[in-house]
Amino acid sequence: MLRVLVMVSGGGTNLQAILDSVQSGEITDTEIVGVISNNPGAYALERAEHAGVSAACISPKSYASRAEFNQEFLKAIDSYEPDLIVLAGFLVVIPPEMIQKYRNRIINIHPSLIPSFCGTGFYGLKVHEAALARGVKVVGATVHFVDEGTDTGPIILQKAVEVQNGDTPEVLQRRVMEQAEWKILPRAIDLIAHGKVSVTGGKAIVSED
Repeated sequence: MLRVLVMVSGGGTNLQAILDSVQSGEITDTEIVGVISNNPGAYALERAEHAGVSAACISPKSYASRAEFNQEFLKAIDSYEPDLIVLAGFLVVIPPEMIQKYRNRIINIHPSLIPSFCGTGFYGLKVHEAALARGVKVVGATVHFVDEGTDTGPIILQKAVEVQNGDTPEVLQRRVMEQAEWKILPRAIDLIAHGKVSVTGGKAIVSED
């Protein structure tokens, strides 16, 4: 049984997609053991409680230094004994010690086809604003492992979404969520739960047989 800890800063729509997929059997052999947010007002915490999942808020603002926060943050993570950590819209810089300890056991969902529109400063609506400003015809989402860079880890799954005439950043964001993010994030978790994802030479190898 894969023990999954989900980390989120906002509304938690990707968290809900994961919870729903576990409930429906789309994700199997997996237990969501906890949800951590840095934002005490995050609706994701309510989603977790409604689903009967342990929820905690650990905010950098509650600590005198980032080092102190990192230490308590890691303690909280370790307490869940996770096999996999899922960053589902988590807007806090991950401590290097956490990346080292959970190497190739942390995944992130990013709302673009990496390497386009990713890296420092590209998050949330900013990604879709940049895509529309550039005039691209296809966008999408990417699930990748987390390494020391920003959106630079091995890519697990990607799904393309077409841009339509008249799209606003908000409309495009919603379409990317519905058509890509909410599909490939649960799929990636299920693949990992069944040992179908490995990393070789800095690349993720996915076996969907």
